[in-house]
Amino acid sequence: MKHIGKFADRRQEASYLRSLKGEEKYEALNEIIQVSKHIAFFGGAGVSTESGIPDFRSKDGLYNQHDVQFDRFTPEYLLSSSCLYDNSKVFFEFYRQKMDVRGIEPNRAHKMLARMEKAGKLDGVITQNIDGLHQLAGSEKVWEIHGSTLRNYCDRCGKKYPADYIFTSTEPVPHCDCGGMIRPDVTLYGESLPMRAWEESDRLIDRADCLIVGGTSLTVYPAASLVRGYRGKYLIIVNRDSTGQEGSADLTFRESIGEVFSHIEV
Repeated sequence: MKHIGKFADRRQEASYLRSLKGEEKYEALNEIIQVSKHIAFFGGAGVSTESGIPDFRSKDGLYNQHDVQFDRFTPEYLLSSSCLYDNSKVFFEFYRQKMDVRGIEPNRAHKMLARMEKAGKLDGVITQNIDGLHQLAGSEKVWEIHGSTLRNYCDRCGKKYPADYIFTSTEPVPHCDCGGMIRPDVTLYGESLPMRAWEESDRLIDRADCLIVGGTSLTVYPAASLVRGYRGKYLIIVNRDSTGQEGSADLTFRESIGEVFSHIEV
């Protein structure tokens, strides 16, 4: 059944798409992917949950895990530049316990996005995740607006260190030969987003005629402003919980992102 191009009026088409249920939604999803020329994907922590990495704000997420050692701190503080520099031992203990993704493998969503890119159906991935799983799955056009745990550097001389350096170091606070602190290349609370990744993400969304948003609550700013500023034709949201953007979306899926992406045909 053809779902796209039935209406001359874009508002009628959007209203029709929002009314679809079940298999018809998946048919429409594939039709949108087929007719779109420039597709961008914007993802959050929920993209990696099927790989065994907890998200942040769901009932089983990182912010709802209780560890007596860290209970007197908020998660936002533990992942902040203030904690890194003012309470370094606590920061690195939390980071080593909660942010180690070694041995984690990409899931169905990561692999489908890589396949879409190789098929010429995806211009790029914008991710809030710091786990590197998109690249591990084979995606090449990835913009990490919150950095990556797979990169480390000295905050004094800038020397780069291997991906697992912080996790294997026996120092409570790892230090460079120059005396500077070795830190993850992750955007912490209180720090600015990496300029190039932000500019390229903004350019990618500005060009897109289809934006697929997956695994994010769209509550973390300024990252969420990229999606809220989208003015392209089709908006597709895949998230178990409400994002507050469903009224603007053509298709909204509340299933797991892996389940939804397993229906994509490229």
